[in-house]
Amino acid sequence: MDARNPGFALVPVTRANAAQIERWPATGWSGGYRWIGAAAGPDSPVIRTGDRLDLTIWDSQDNALLVPNEARATQMAGLEVTPQGTIFVPYLNEVAVRGKTPADARVAVQSALAPVMPSAQVQLTLAPGKQNSVDLVSGVARPGRYPLPDRNHSILSLIAEGGGIAASLRNPLVRLIRDGHTYEIRADRLFADASTNTTLHGGDKVLVEEDRRYFTALGATGAEDLIYFQKDDITALESLSIIGGLSDTRANPKGVVVLREYPAKTVRTDGSGPTMQQVVFTFDLTTAEGLFAARKFRINPKDTVLATESEVTSVRTLLGLLGSAAGLADRLEG
Repeated sequence: MDARNPGFALVPVTRANAAQIERWPATGWSGGYRWIGAAAGPDSPVIRTGDRLDLTIWDSQDNALLVPNEARATQMAGLEVTPQGTIFVPYLNEVAVRGKTPADARVAVQSALAPVMPSAQVQLTLAPGKQNSVDLVSGVARPGRYPLPDRNHSILSLIAEGGGIAASLRNPLVRLIRDGHTYEIRADRLFADASTNTTLHGGDKVLVEEDRRYFTALGATGAEDLIYFQKDDITALESLSIIGGLSDTRANPKGVVVLREYPAKTVRTDGSGPTMQQVVFTFDLTTAEGLFAARKFRINPKDTVLATESEVTSVRTLLGLLGSAAGLADRLEG
């Protein structure tokens, strides 16, 4: 690598181009922090395929078809809802119950019984199956499968049932998998904003994990380490605050750079993306222009924030500075 063919693009960040850079492809992370807002549902559950119903049929008449004279009631436990959405009841054949609330299903069974047992009364109890349950997979004291008591059961209620988020998790992230799509939100934001307390659907899977996104801090800063993200987005200026600022005796405020690598397929020549895979963004923090640019520029996961001891004015200057930082970066990320 030399100054004539450095293998990277040098891009000074200004207020004028910060918005354009923001539209370049994301790097370092395949997630997206998209979430489903809260939406209250009815309090009653709805019967789904795989649920089990317990029926108790009462009849005071003598010689009732389903009820022994001496008992006055008969029980049918564990009637599984078929893929066709029905349950089998003797003398009634198949009774459609899927999509009904337990109260409506009870009325349907009792109405179907009326021609053969006019005085019968039906009691129905629902035991939710897989399609009316959610899986709390990880990050809590009691992971497992939890039945949904109604259509208004929220993700915070589920986490509470599981014993709460493990205290050992650093910067916990809540992930919801639904219908082949993944949604993510930081736990602190979920706890703070009532509008994010989404209602669960049968079949949902919920995982609580550490937010593994990080950037590397190197050079004349308060820390040389892997720095984990503490919120959804971090700007270049915020990153310097997180790592303890610039060294008063060594750092040059005109020599702050961010190293980033883009996928080869995102390289562009029309200005809509990076001109090379490896890009070095430079900042001049001695001017209002540079400070505002640093406030707009977002750090991506796996970026390297490097505070140098010299003003970065050319590729040649930067090559010398990068050489001394490369070995430490390898050790931090190894």
